[in-house]
Amino acid sequence: MAKKDYYEILGVSKDSSPQEIKKAYRQKALKYHPDKNPDDKEAEIKFKEASEAYEVLSNPDKKARYDRYGHSGLGGQHGPSDFGGMSMDDIFSQFSDIFGGAFGGSDFGSGFGQRRSARRTNKGSNIRIKVSLTLEEILKGVEKKIRINKYVKCEECNGTGAKKGTSYSNCKTCGGAGRVTRVANTFLGQMQTTSTCPDCGGEGQIIKEKCTKCFGNGIVKSDEVIPVKIPAGVEEGMQISVRGKGNAAARGGVPGDLIILIEEIKHDKLFRDGSNLLYDHYISFPKAALGATIEVPTLEGKAQIKIEPGTQAGKVLRLRGKGLPAVNSYGRGDLLVNINVWTPKKLSAEEKQILEKLNSSENFKPQPKKGTKNFFEKMKDYFN
Repeated sequence: MAKKDYYEILGVSKDSSPQEIKKAYRQKALKYHPDKNPDDKEAEIKFKEASEAYEVLSNPDKKARYDRYGHSGLGGQHGPSDFGGMSMDDIFSQFSDIFGGAFGGSDFGSGFGQRRSARRTNKGSNIRIKVSLTLEEILKGVEKKIRINKYVKCEECNGTGAKKGTSYSNCKTCGGAGRVTRVANTFLGQMQTTSTCPDCGGEGQIIKEKCTKCFGNGIVKSDEVIPVKIPAGVEEGMQISVRGKGNAAARGGVPGDLIILIEEIKHDKLFRDGSNLLYDHYISFPKAALGATIEVPTLEGKAQIKIEPGTQAGKVLRLRGKGLPAVNSYGRGDLLVNINVWTPKKLSAEEKQILEKLNSSENFKPQPKKGTKNFFEKMKDYFN
């Protein structure tokens, strides 16, 4: 099933400002919030679609890739039905700052069915790396095993941060809520403010005795080998996001993502132009005049092409289907071979005699095609 257009989902245009996109998402999410529409599967799907659209359009890098390549430019990481693998709590955690007290409390989702508590959910940081690919790897796609030194869950305490045999207790300062409310008397009257609990950092719980390996953080540094499948046809500057493979979060929070930036390794003979490949081939004047069969490089070996007699310099020959595929699509681009006629800089006496004799022949005098504009006429048309 074709994916819906993100701009259409939020009811905005490509020229909409970040503030307009944020406002449109807020309206959609308030309308279709699951707590406001209990047991309504259609409303839940629309809520997830709006969240997915905002997650892309609110990110400048993702928005630029989406505008240029559509859904294929996101590396297949987002789906309209599952929000790229995120749970409902992940969505609430990521976008809670947009809603403030819209649902009757200080936290997104706290007014209808108490879906979420006020406790802070830790989020691991993302990891960004570059992966260099040859054109041969880009042609077929490749799986890379990437070794990364990152934060992982502490095995000693299973990520809890608490020493074995001990546990957490509710924070006495906030009573386990993760936030504290203070009332101050001012000349305007009593003012009430709510802020993150300074003692538990918003988690609502205190470790009775910390793990000696991770010192209560629940995470430690370690190497991890991550297999990453890179689809065929990716381009320089594209990013692929592997959800949940970034740094682990402290004490059982949501891990960050691994973001891979594609970098192309230049080919020694072929030049990339989108899905097409370009190649400059030089032939001698006799071959251009008499015709010949030449070999040209491709990403899958060498190919033979025929040079017709009388081929002119600048002639472009096309080998269909010998280029690169586009991401998540069928078919391939072409290999375009630009023919250059090589003129020798030094000649022997015998070669000079032969060329002088040929030069006197009418057949060797330039004969432009009738109706073809000369260089100056073309330039005149261009500037006018």
